[in-house]
Amino acid sequence: MEHFSTRDIIVETVNKLFVYTDRQDWTKLQDEVFAADVLFDMSSLGGEKRTMPAREICEMWQKGFEGIDQINHLAGNYLVTITANQADVSAYATATHYKKAAVNGVREFVGTYDIHLVLQENGWRIDQFRYNLKYMNGNLELT
Repeated sequence: MEHFSTRDIIVETVNKLFVYTDRQDWTKLQDEVFAADVLFDMSSLGGEKRTMPAREICEMWQKGFEGIDQINHLAGNYLVTITANQADVSAYATATHYKKAAVNGVREFVGTYDIHLVLQENGWRIDQFRYNLKYMNGNLELT
């Protein structure tokens, strides 16, 4: 029988954020990763910081990934702080998008994430998410 620490379970939830996004498994993102509403901040990429339903985040990402052949997130360097039924996770991550039909069809985003999770009846869920872009590289428009 395997036993996982609270930290292991929290990191697994964060890993699911990236894996399910790469697989474009929007149902699992909503059911296993996000709280019903998420304080979502990707303002470092030009978006606005606002509270959004998980469903709306998934719909936005699904639309944004249309026409992209492959998505690959690599994350690590997790720093985890747990206080009762809340946790903060800091992570480094790269996101690579590949579009076969584009000239030099690769773009890369490098940055960090600040993620807050809460323990709910159905497990640890992300209720706050901030992306901090360091730099972008490649064919940013994938044209």
